[in-house]
Amino acid sequence: MRRVERSDFRLPVVINTSKIRVLRRPVESAQYLSIRYTERLAEAGIDTSVGSVGDSYDNALAESIIGLFKTEVIKFLGPWKSVGQVEWETLKWVHWYNNTRLHSAIGYITPQEAEEAFYASLNADQKAA
Repeated sequence: MRRVERSDFRLPVVINTSKIRVLRRPVESAQYLSIRYTERLAEAGIDTSVGSVGDSYDNALAESIIGLFKTEVIKFLGPWKSVGQVEWETLKWVHWYNNTRLHSAIGYITPQEAEEAFYASLNADQKAA
């Protein structure tokens, strides 16, 4: 049985210009799925959690954290014996990341401490008002 390659799902697009035929980058079927997915979310009244079109910041934080996770857990602790082992180490890392690791961007405190301080300030503001 032949393995299906990602390129098998690309749809070549040919554009006819004045006298020259130009072959554009193939359009992947995933792009059409993304459009349908976004339309379905809109129909259901659900806002997407990404930035505007062309916004380079919409996934920057997630990509940064995924990179840390891959470096600190997946590559460092592997090879893995089971999916369960990966899941367990993922849970441990997320707990450490949120409750123990100090983050310079938020004043060398943990995300848990930052969140608690944020909600405490909201409660203080509500009491003052």
